[in-house]
Amino acid sequence: MSAFDPTMMDGPEALARFLETGDEALLDGVFSDGDVTILENFPPHVFQGQAGLAQWRATMAKHVGAINELRHTFERPQDFGVTGDIVHFTLPTRWSGVRDGAPFKELGGWTFVQVREGDRWRIRSYGWAVVEFAWIA
Repeated sequence: MSAFDPTMMDGPEALARFLETGDEALLDGVFSDGDVTILENFPPHVFQGQAGLAQWRATMAKHVGAINELRHTFERPQDFGVTGDIVHFTLPTRWSGVRDGAPFKELGGWTFVQVREGDRWRIRSYGWAVVEFAWIA
């Protein structure tokens, strides 16, 4: 497969919905059963393996629990490539929400590596990068 398959967005969409809702059930089956690496903009910044994934889930649930009205918009995936059962792409993402009573907007990007496990794509790794952040007056 060398073309972008819409099912490659299932994991990123479930991940974003988890961030919006805090519903951890949305993450069931989203991440690889193998080695997972997550790079984030909050400590400890690098989450590795299944133990790191569990730590990330708990830390991220606290992080997004402090944000109200969180919403995402994905832009068109960029830098797409498939090698066998591994796919990589970058996903520009816009967030809006309210933290500590103040509205904000954020533009960032995820770079995803997903692996085909069984009949679905699962996230093996992602890195998040904020490109622009603004509090809205």
